[in-house]
Amino acid sequence: MAFYREWAGQIKGYNRNIKLAFMANILTQIGFGIFMVIYNFYIRELGYSENINGQVISMTALATAMILVPAGIASDRIGRKKAMLFGAAATGAVMLFRSVIELQSLLILFAFFSGLTTAFLQVSSIPWLAENSKADQRVHLFSIHFAIMTGANVIGNLSGGILTDIFSLFTTHLNSLRITLLIGSLFFMAGLIPILRFNEKQKGKREDKPLKRFSFKDLSFKNDGIKIIAMFAFAQLLIGFGAGLVIPYLNLYFADRFAASNSAIGFIISLGQAATAFAMIIGPIVVRKVGEVKAVVILQLMSLPFLLLTAYTEHLWLAAIGFLFRQALMNAGNPIQMSLMMSKVDDSMKGLANSVNQMVFNLGWAVMGPVSTGIVIKYGAYWGYALVFSITASLYLVGSLYFFFVFRSYKKTKAANPAVKAV
Repeated sequence: MAFYREWAGQIKGYNRNIKLAFMANILTQIGFGIFMVIYNFYIRELGYSENINGQVISMTALATAMILVPAGIASDRIGRKKAMLFGAAATGAVMLFRSVIELQSLLILFAFFSGLTTAFLQVSSIPWLAENSKADQRVHLFSIHFAIMTGANVIGNLSGGILTDIFSLFTTHLNSLRITLLIGSLFFMAGLIPILRFNEKQKGKREDKPLKRFSFKDLSFKNDGIKIIAMFAFAQLLIGFGAGLVIPYLNLYFADRFAASNSAIGFIISLGQAATAFAMIIGPIVVRKVGEVKAVVILQLMSLPFLLLTAYTEHLWLAAIGFLFRQALMNAGNPIQMSLMMSKVDDSMKGLANSVNQMVFNLGWAVMGPVSTGIVIKYGAYWGYALVFSITASLYLVGSLYFFFVFRSYKKTKAANPAVKAV
């Protein structure tokens, strides 16, 4: 009951903008979950090799990495609502085109466009929540934000696999994949509705204090905020390199090694996302016990044995268990990291901080995507995936230890202090 009252009190304290952001998050992530669990199979069904899948994922991540910082600066200057409206509308339109095109050059080109447009939505959501909340709400707020995102992905992943198998009963496999992708695109575009209802305060007219505008003069290592952003970015770069080797290809891993059906893959990935949502909800409890930095490191290190289990097992049920716990533990620290970073930088740099953090992560995906597919093609479905999973575990270990040694001196923020009551 205490756990329930804690979270109920937090949710009641959120304003209308936050609740609308939750609704937009649900709709876009359901659509994105449907789309992403199926798109690799769509490319394969068109007759293209695994290298094309690698190029598509790499180009998407590369475009996002290229545009994230400019998008973050634009978000700081023009406002979060305009940035999110553009991101949601443009991404939805690109997803519709990606659902029907077949030419290899267009697949790669629109993957690049997708990376560009999604960046505007990505960089604005966290700062929007930060600017519409108080400091002692943010650990819980970011936890529930990521939990909702993950839960919506669960619905999307599960729906994608099931819808494809159902449509396959009435049409060709290619058409069933295409119909499912179109449905996912429409769900994503529905997220525009709550975004249109956001009420954004005019810059410089806040009731509490004037909002400092971002200036390019702030881009100096003499600025403490820039130093914080750079330290977070390097830790995220290491994690991004590791994630880029395995995360985009988990559906192909289950299909290639275990010949799992689309429904089974969607169900397994959905279970992993559901476990992640639960882990994110209990994240604030871990923070109260050990502090934000130790909580992130402990959760990430606990995920490594399960990652290695997934790498080397020859049994589907063991792979599913390993995937489930790795997914939950590794991602449970994300909202804690976001809360810590948002608490250390000025409002005028929150968009930049979030964009840099995501940029380096996407850079890891862009660089390692082709590497992963090349290793799997060379060494096969067992040793290929075993090798890339092992490299990922090593990168996660180094990234986690770096994060601990760099940030261990930081004290708990107010949001993590048990003496502060929920607002």
